[in-house]
Amino acid sequence: MTSRILLLVTSLLTAASPLPAQTIDLATARIVDLTHPMDERTLYWPTSPSAFELKELSYGRTEGGYFYSSYAFCTPEHGGTHLDAPIHFAEGGRTAGEIPVSQLVGPAVVIDITRQSAADPVYRLSVDDVLAHEREHGRIPEGAIVLARTGWSRFWPDRKAYFGDDTPGDASKLRFPGFSAEAVKLLVERKVGALGIDTASLDYGPSTDFMAHRVGAAAGVPNLENLTNLDQLPPRGAVVVALPVKVARGSGGPVRVIALVP
Repeated sequence: MTSRILLLVTSLLTAASPLPAQTIDLATARIVDLTHPMDERTLYWPTSPSAFELKELSYGRTEGGYFYSSYAFCTPEHGGTHLDAPIHFAEGGRTAGEIPVSQLVGPAVVIDITRQSAADPVYRLSVDDVLAHEREHGRIPEGAIVLARTGWSRFWPDRKAYFGDDTPGDASKLRFPGFSAEAVKLLVERKVGALGIDTASLDYGPSTDFMAHRVGAAAGVPNLENLTNLDQLPPRGAVVVALPVKVARGSGGPVRVIALVP
C-alpha cells in the first residue's frame, strides 16, 4: 500500500457528475488559497445596506480555568469572496444549499485576460478569448470551473481602485472587467460546472442588465466572485474546491475557495 496520499477527482463524486478523472498527489501538491479574508476591510457592492460585522461573545478565562473564545458574525451574502447561486438571477434556480457539490469541485481552466484588462478596465472576456485558450490548451472539459484572470485582485481592498468608483450607495459608475454574455453562452454549451473571476462581478462594471449572470444562472451555473491569487494557477491542471456556507434558501454566500496544483 503506497504511503503517498492521493485525491482522485472522478465521476464517483456523484453518480451524475461529468467530471473527468484527475489525480492530485496531496503529498506534493501546492495548495493555493483563492479567498480574500473577511474582516472590516471586506468589500461589498456599493448599494449593500451593511458589511461584515464580528461581535465578540466571549474571550478569556472561564470560571473553570480554561480559555474560551466565541464570536457572532453577520454579513450580506454577496460580499468578499462569495458564491452566486443560480437563484440570484434566475427565478426558480437552485439555491446555495441545492447546488450539487460536483459543480463546486472540478478541474480549473484559467483564462488569462490581464493584458486586455490592463489596456481596457471594462474589458469583457470574449468568445475569441475562450477559443484562443482552447486552441492552445484543448477543449474545455465538461464540469470544469472556468476562471477569468484579470489581475484586479491586486487592487483589493482599495474600494476606488477595485470598483473604479467609491461613491457611497451608487453603482452607476463602476469600472472593472467581466465576462461577456456571449462567452458565458459558449461556456454553458461546454457544460462547465461553475464560473469565477477576480473582480466584484461576473458582469463588467458598467453593466445595467447583468446578462452574463442571467445567461449562466438560467443554465444552472453558479459563480465565484472576488477571487484572488489566480496568477498562481496554471492554465490547466489544477483542481478547484469551492465550498460555500450551505444556506438552504440562500442566493449565495461566503465561500472558501482553494486550488490544488500538481
